[in-house]
Amino acid sequence: MGGSSTGLPDIVAVNNDAGILLTIEAKSGTSDILYVPLDQIERCLIVRNMFGIYPERHIVLAFKFMGKKRFRRKNETVYESRRLMEYYKVADIVVGMKSLPIIKCTYDGKTYAIFRNKTVRLDLPDYSMPFHKLGRRVPVMAPARLKPKATKTRTII
Repeated sequence: MGGSSTGLPDIVAVNNDAGILLTIEAKSGTSDILYVPLDQIERCLIVRNMFGIYPERHIVLAFKFMGKKRFRRKNETVYESRRLMEYYKVADIVVGMKSLPIIKCTYDGKTYAIFRNKTVRLDLPDYSMPFHKLGRRVPVMAPARLKPKATKTRTII
């Protein structure tokens, strides 16, 4: 449904009985880092705001790190087996931001916000998709937090 040619998020999902709307942007790849460009975040935000009739509306970023990692070795593309990892992150924190970031997710599930030339840690909560039967459900409304990069400090006595 979505994509850059339509100007929509990759997926728009609703549960009319529960009053839930999800705008989902999906990324997959063979590297250790996946990015969601700010224009794609903006599309999710526009659709989310368009459907105010739903009392519960979320922006979900889906990241899939493929089972093979691709890298270059001696001018050759090489693939190495690894565990397939999937993360579903609630990015509702962007709703109140004056300028939208690029969002970066690493293979271990850590998320970051990139504003021009500044990168800050972004603790996006996990979203438990209904098709996952196992595992505990993480509260959807857990607040996301921006964490500045740690700086070294010295204690002077």
